[in-house]
Amino acid sequence: MLLEICANSYQSAIAAQKAGAQRIELCSELALGGITPSHGLIEKVVSDLEIPVYVLIRPRSGDFTYYDDEFDVMLRDIAFCRKVKVGGVVSGVLQSDLTIDEERTQTLVDAAGGMSFTFHRAFDWTPNAMDALRVLQRVGVDRILTSGQSENALSGLFVLKMLLEKSKNKPVILPGGGIRPSNIGQFIDAGFKEIHASASNTIESLEGAFPMHNLQAVQQDLQTYSDPEKIKQLLDAMYNS
Repeated sequence: MLLEICANSYQSAIAAQKAGAQRIELCSELALGGITPSHGLIEKVVSDLEIPVYVLIRPRSGDFTYYDDEFDVMLRDIAFCRKVKVGGVVSGVLQSDLTIDEERTQTLVDAAGGMSFTFHRAFDWTPNAMDALRVLQRVGVDRILTSGQSENALSGLFVLKMLLEKSKNKPVILPGGGIRPSNIGQFIDAGFKEIHASASNTIESLEGAFPMHNLQAVQQDLQTYSDPEKIKQLLDAMYNS
């Protein structure tokens, strides 16, 4: 079985390789479900690691339905990954009804070229797992990262087994979400060939005089944006003060 570690920093990527993981998914901001890491981080990790590096292509937190300019950013990030010889990308797009956006996902797969393509856990938001599987088989993704449409992979094991049976490893079904030493045996027994985990821990960080986090802004059903009306109000107040 192959273990893929979700690494959120250079230190995490190095730790994964030293510990014996066979592949990493590189991202930033795990607490937000992961977003695309900086180009500098991508380039350094690819340069220094010997194991395959897959990179998350997700321009922001929140949902998986993107404006045209956001989608353009995703394509630019994929082009950069190809340039620095990343092994694979992890991405995907949904429609507003949470079904797979087949056209845009196909565009991402085509842009990836020779890189491996994993459709990420946006799959777990789709209304019908088997319908979503059939769409992604048409698109030609290499694997699907999924918790079996549950909060964690153990709770979704029944659906994961159904996906494994229906897919026949085309694409590879990659269970992820809450997989630990205490339950990994159940996924081995079920016949999965790859497993995804963060295997993360926490350390204390320096604390300033006041918090920099806005907890309301990181709620899953909210997105923050620069409001043009508020910008105009600030400018009016600035010029007229």
